[in-house]
Amino acid sequence: MAHEETPAHPDLHALLLSLRVWPPGATELRPFDPATAPPSPLPLFTAWFADAVRAGQPEPHTMSLATTDEDGDPDVRIVMLHGADAAGWSFASHATSRKGRALDAHPYAALAFYWPVLGRQVRVRGPVTAAPGEEGQADLHARSTGALAAALTGRQSEELGSLEELREASEGAWRQARENPAEPVPGWTLYHLRPEVVEFFQGDPDRRHVRLEYRRTEFGWERQLLWP
Repeated sequence: MAHEETPAHPDLHALLLSLRVWPPGATELRPFDPATAPPSPLPLFTAWFADAVRAGQPEPHTMSLATTDEDGDPDVRIVMLHGADAAGWSFASHATSRKGRALDAHPYAALAFYWPVLGRQVRVRGPVTAAPGEEGQADLHARSTGALAAALTGRQSEELGSLEELREASEGAWRQARENPAEPVPGWTLYHLRPEVVEFFQGDPDRRHVRLEYRRTEFGWERQLLWP
């Protein structure tokens, strides 16, 4: 009997060395003059976000959310931006999820956006507050049927017995969402991160990356450049 060949394990180190950051043709590294930046970070974020959308960046509204749990341990995950305005940068989750419990214990977080199509990053850090319940429900019901179904499935971050259990719960949640698009989801929470520090990073082909940091003070926003 012939033995089947076992595929060779990939060489992670070789793969890493073969990769390039911002390859020509896939990335457009635009010049960024910090002297032209607005006095507060939100208008610049909005402009950069629009640039990323126009440049074809996949899922530009996704971001890393870093929190610290009740034991002081850090955690990070990818979530979706729900808005950015005077209230802060917004995202949503179940209050009973891991991130919800962490934010209840330590209501301070950091966000990171990465748009490689333009070689840009935006980092945001500050305290987090929960919006009133009706605001969170309105935000959820303004979104897709799938978003409501996922929220109705619930039990986020709890241990799952099997994929079949998930399938059954999800199918029931989809039925609920289709039959009643205004179905309330207890515990669903919209969070606002009020920025204290916002950093804009523009990559440069000669590695002279431009980093502009906004820092909130009692007198308004201060701006400073950072070494790359």
